[in-house]
Amino acid sequence: MKSYRRITQIVIFLGVLLLGGYAIGNALFSPSDGLPRKGDKPPDFALLGSDGKTHRLSDYEGKALVINFWGTFCPGCVTETPDLQKQYEKQGDKPFEIVGINLGEDNLTVNNFIKQFGVSYSILLDDNRKVERKYGLKSYPTTFFVKPSGEIMDIFVGPMTENDIDERVTKLLQS
Repeated sequence: MKSYRRITQIVIFLGVLLLGGYAIGNALFSPSDGLPRKGDKPPDFALLGSDGKTHRLSDYEGKALVINFWGTFCPGCVTETPDLQKQYEKQGDKPFEIVGINLGEDNLTVNNFIKQFGVSYSILLDDNRKVERKYGLKSYPTTFFVKPSGEIMDIFVGPMTENDIDERVTKLLQS
């Protein structure tokens, strides 16, 4: 009876060891960096906009969509805003939208920024930064380019130039 108990303990120990090793290995060597990947559907959201209305990802179905995570505290975010606005105005007659998701700043700060830069595309407020976490952001700005079919075409981490934006939006509208 004693040897049977010992064998059972060893088998259980080896099982726990294998499962633990698998879990640790998966966490350390997984190719995922937390961000949704190209070809994935972006995580859903429902956020209050600076216009006072609730905006959902589903509101933009069938349109080429640029989702830009930004904050006034981020120098790169500030420098790319005028170029995003130019692109929005340039594509005005097409099924195209830009959504700026602000990262946890107060209404006064966001509204002052919108006025200062003449932003006319939708600005949404991620007050508790839940959407930021769902998208797995590591740095700002981070921009997702979503095809009309609803899949992510590209993800750009860092500030974009006017050329970066134009190149991706052109490709996005052709998809």
